[in-house]
Amino acid sequence: MESFAVPGVVVRTIAVGHMDNNVYLLTATTGERLLVDAAADPDAIEGLLAVGADGPSRLDHVLTTHSHRDHLGALAAVVRAHPEAATLAGEDDAEAITGSTGVEITRPLRNGEVIALGGVDLEVIGLRGHTPGSVALACSRPGSPTHLFTGDALFPGGVGRTRNERDFRSLLDDVVERVFSVFPDDTVVWPGHGRPTTLGAERLHLDHWRARGW
Repeated sequence: MESFAVPGVVVRTIAVGHMDNNVYLLTATTGERLLVDAAADPDAIEGLLAVGADGPSRLDHVLTTHSHRDHLGALAAVVRAHPEAATLAGEDDAEAITGSTGVEITRPLRNGEVIALGGVDLEVIGLRGHTPGSVALACSRPGSPTHLFTGDALFPGGVGRTRNERDFRSLLDDVVERVFSVFPDDTVVWPGHGRPTTLGAERLHLDHWRARGW
């Protein structure tokens, strides 16, 4: 498990499943908690929730970044264990997630919405192309770099996998317009698999990504 803090939020992360999916737990100083991608291994996720918990593990929100099965394998189990938690996902992926898991998405998300986590506002960023409703989450606080939780939309070295040229252009255009054109170079990217990167480390390669087509 890794952890870091920004003003008002502590973030803890573990990797689960045979594809080493990253799971992120954001805990506000008020105690409110949001889980990003209940991907696999519900016991490991419960262990993550138990860290720092005072009494029964609290979970207020479960956000699924997109509808691919490796990112929602433990969603039903986590929601059964925490029926008080709201379930969040991109509006255009909500039906597919429910169809795969039986879990109703109680808050479908659109680009630009804000999720209130205690006293911290988390911005929803729609990044269409890897799936129609893929979303990222931006945690921006004064005096600290922005942290982006991007699912499979953005990785070190490129955008996420797409099935055709149209989807690739859609995803790269969204990443450029909604991420690189908005946030500074010290912004930290926490992807759905693997290690983090920064926008500064990736920005110089955008033209190369577009030219190679993936």
